[in-house]
Amino acid sequence: MADTKVSTEASVVRPGGDPGGREGRPSVPAVRRHGGRRATAGSGRMAALLVSPTLLVLTVVVLYPTIMALRESLYGPKGLDPDTGFISSTEPFVGLQNYADVFGAAGERFWNAFWNTTFFTVVTVGLETVIGVSMALIMHKAFRGRALIRAGILIPWAVPTAVSGLLWRWIFNSDGIANTLIGHQILWTTEGFHARVAVIIAEVWKTAPFVGLLVLAGLQVIGQEVYEAARLDGAGSSRQFWHITLPLVKPALLVAVLFRCLDALRMFDLPYVLIGAQKTSVETLSMLAQNEASNVRFGPAAAYSVLLFLYVLLIALGFVRLLGADLVGDAGAGRGRRRRMVVSRRREVTT
Repeated sequence: MADTKVSTEASVVRPGGDPGGREGRPSVPAVRRHGGRRATAGSGRMAALLVSPTLLVLTVVVLYPTIMALRESLYGPKGLDPDTGFISSTEPFVGLQNYADVFGAAGERFWNAFWNTTFFTVVTVGLETVIGVSMALIMHKAFRGRALIRAGILIPWAVPTAVSGLLWRWIFNSDGIANTLIGHQILWTTEGFHARVAVIIAEVWKTAPFVGLLVLAGLQVIGQEVYEAARLDGAGSSRQFWHITLPLVKPALLVAVLFRCLDALRMFDLPYVLIGAQKTSVETLSMLAQNEASNVRFGPAAAYSVLLFLYVLLIALGFVRLLGADLVGDAGAGRGRRRRMVVSRRREVTT
């Protein structure tokens, strides 16, 4: 009687009168399957509820201004109405004329700002990457006074950009510290290549610690046993850096470079405070858009802002594809492992 009861409870009669299915295996009760579906749907609703405030904020502060900028870029500045001869009280609709002017004679200033923005981004991010990695390696070493060194390295990043611009404007003054050290009188805060050098030095000084901080976080997760094994195999410091440190810290480094590229492409406050507005050698796209808006030319200013937005978006998409390749691969590997675990558990149940 006891054996018969156990065997009866262990088997589930499926539709068609086949106990245990075609191979006599116990089937999963339908209640359990429906319960799993309800749990998944409930967790999905909870996730949507938790994310909805963030989506609402992004809609208000990102999506709506972007749509309004696109709309404003289709209108021209106020001027004389050719029909009445009076100043028009509304902005005329010009369609894509503001974008077409970029590729005409009126676009010379735009392309100058575009190349300045690209130049600052490439040079500053490159220098910040090298200096930031060096800072991270120094902060990662175990020595006396390491906490003081870390605090000193991170101080420039904590200084507000406007304050940093005023500080470096004082340093690059005609009778400032920079000219005193080099022994020459250079007008750093005027037009010319030296103005670009001043912006680059000030920007790298301020934001290189940010790269170092993110790289330091990546260095913290590398186990010391990896370096010990490399030393036992005869690898020197340089080989350990190129074959162990740099590959393992690559994800954190790429994220740091991504953030710095997006920030450098929107550079405005540092050259504006340090050098000034309407300086051809250092004018960026953000400075150009602000100058057009301050002159009540909202249509061209919006068009420049939209083009800058598209430029930043393309760079961001490129980095996301670069970073997302490993993430997709890890997710696929994780799904494969989970699928194999489920199959093995099913086999254990059936045997």
